[in-house]
Amino acid sequence: MENLTLKKIKEKFSDSILDVIEFREEFTFIIKKEALLEICKFLKNDPELQYNFLSDVCGVDYPEREKRFEVVYNLYSIRNRWRVRLKINVGENESVPSITSIWEGANWHEREVFDMFGVKFENHPDLTRILMPDDWVGHPLRKDFPLTKEEVTFTHNQHRPPKRIG
Repeated sequence: MENLTLKKIKEKFSDSILDVIEFREEFTFIIKKEALLEICKFLKNDPELQYNFLSDVCGVDYPEREKRFEVVYNLYSIRNRWRVRLKINVGENESVPSITSIWEGANWHEREVFDMFGVKFENHPDLTRILMPDDWVGHPLRKDFPLTKEEVTFTHNQHRPPKRIG
């Protein structure tokens, strides 16, 4: 029963929960950034919950907010077939603890959030670009990123010179 997740998180981390949203029997916990590692370890290692699969880490940009970025963690318990989502709010120049020590698969997800939004992850083993060319300036999924009509050179099209689109 997924209500067990809600009960256990509220009991153990009540001071770290900013909000709880339930939709279709799935829970989203908006939590304090400082509690991220501890909550993730608990969700993964608790014998009843066993959220042992990190299915995704993604970023969202809300430029009108004081803390403009949201980092979203989607977890799944294979044994129980439950899903849970954690969200943390991050300011423009703040960093986030890396969860690669808990789920190695977070490595590429965190690199993508870094590459697309510029959110830095503390203690990440290789926080380098993963999608954009190394010399790319900026973070293209930020809502204030300028739109251009110039083709970007990637490995699949580097044999031809950039051309104007449109």
